[in-house]
Amino acid sequence: MTSRLQRGWGVALAAAVALSGCGVNFYAGRPSDVKRIQELAGELDRLRQQKEAENQQLRDAKSLLEQRLQQEIADKQAKLEMTERGLVITFVAEVLFDSGKATLRPEALDSLRKVAQVIQQKVSDRDIGVEGHTDNQPIKHSGWKSNWELSTSRATSVIHFFEHEGLNPHQLSAIGYGEYRPVTSNDMADGRRKNRRVEIVILPKKLTKHEADLLRRAPEIDAYKAHAASDIK
Repeated sequence: MTSRLQRGWGVALAAAVALSGCGVNFYAGRPSDVKRIQELAGELDRLRQQKEAENQQLRDAKSLLEQRLQQEIADKQAKLEMTERGLVITFVAEVLFDSGKATLRPEALDSLRKVAQVIQQKVSDRDIGVEGHTDNQPIKHSGWKSNWELSTSRATSVIHFFEHEGLNPHQLSAIGYGEYRPVTSNDMADGRRKNRRVEIVILPKKLTKHEADLLRRAPEIDAYKAHAASDIK
């Protein structure tokens, strides 16, 4: 059985696999190469299990946020989305701030506190990015140089609140995009309202270079495994 397994893993493995910054050539039938591929396949399986557990962690956080923010979501003041960049909690700007201002409204603190509590309970090990966005209307009376400054200051106000609520400041970041990442047209008032928003992004865990390389090579490793399994049968 062992020799058949080795033949299965060893057939047609003349591909170069770059992992951890090193080039490793696999040649048919060489036992050390067969063993290395088996090791990589095991690493890939463990990495996939790890990423699925992390994704489940985000799904659990989303489910709890849906409960805690039920009224805000029903009133279209907030929405939740699972995206490639993580779990995104979006608040329309006027829920959090008065027009042209970057100081959090007292009425907004309870909603943000709910978010902070869920982060602490479910995803305390994650980095949190807060993004400020505006519509495309030029600044006239509020004193900001541009919408960049306004959106950045609003994002910064949110992370200061999160720090006050006990979130790790090393895991918090703020950025302002001004009017340059709209979600819809600014032609109508409703569209401008949707574009004026703050997005709180619970980010995926960062991959190491080795993990990123392993996922990039996953189709090759899976093909080797499938070929080996078919030979054994």
